[in-house]
Amino acid sequence: MTISAANPGPDAVTRALAYPYQIPKNSYVLSAHGHRHLAVGEPAPDLEGLHPVVASGSNQSPEQLARKFDDNHFGHADGAPIPVLRSRMENFDSVYSPHFSAYGSIAATLHFSSGVSSDLFTTWLTDPQLQRMHDTEALGLNYDFCRLDGIRIEIDGIGERDAVFAYIGRRGALSYDNQPVALADIAARGRTWPAMTQTQVQTMARDRLAPGLGLQEFIGENIADVDIRHQRTTCLASDAVPFSHCGFTPL
Repeated sequence: MTISAANPGPDAVTRALAYPYQIPKNSYVLSAHGHRHLAVGEPAPDLEGLHPVVASGSNQSPEQLARKFDDNHFGHADGAPIPVLRSRMENFDSVYSPHFSAYGSIAATLHFSSGVSSDLFTTWLTDPQLQRMHDTEALGLNYDFCRLDGIRIEIDGIGERDAVFAYIGRRGALSYDNQPVALADIAARGRTWPAMTQTQVQTMARDRLAPGLGLQEFIGENIADVDIRHQRTTCLASDAVPFSHCGFTPL
């Protein structure tokens, strides 16, 4: 595969297809030195003053979070690590958002789904860390930052909460046969919607938007050409399933 301005090369495509990246089985703490798993039953870190933001996709992964946060975001002498706590969220599922990210992946969003229980993670962020997360989430273009009230989420080490913050896709959920498409990499009980891997959902999008084009070339174009990426996002979102929840408050 030749690298050019219109073809960012196999490493970029590999990264796009690896979404949502490796997600641990247990809670962990991310710091400037990497991440440390919390042992089962280990008390949660001090969460005083931190913002709980539930992650629906790659923000659950230490690999992705490490791309977003460097030494400048953890405070002096590693004084502000990020707790990332395993959570079970009721009546919501992790689904694909109908947009292509700048790095080529079709990213995730939350969607209300009665009766579903999803295994997710909640990040706990300081004010500067939250601002950094905002900077990486294309607010106003791909996502809104919101508060979700009237929900049920069980968070390891602290118990049940009825409100969290989240990034919700502005276009709703990617649609396949008039249904949202769940992330196959995210475990959920009671799921009735189709679930796909990143490769499967990219193939579906390619077949719909650029039939006959090789998958690597399709993803490469989305990474390299912002106009193509936006045009394809507009087409992909044309039949999206709108997000709706009575406790949704954009901030």
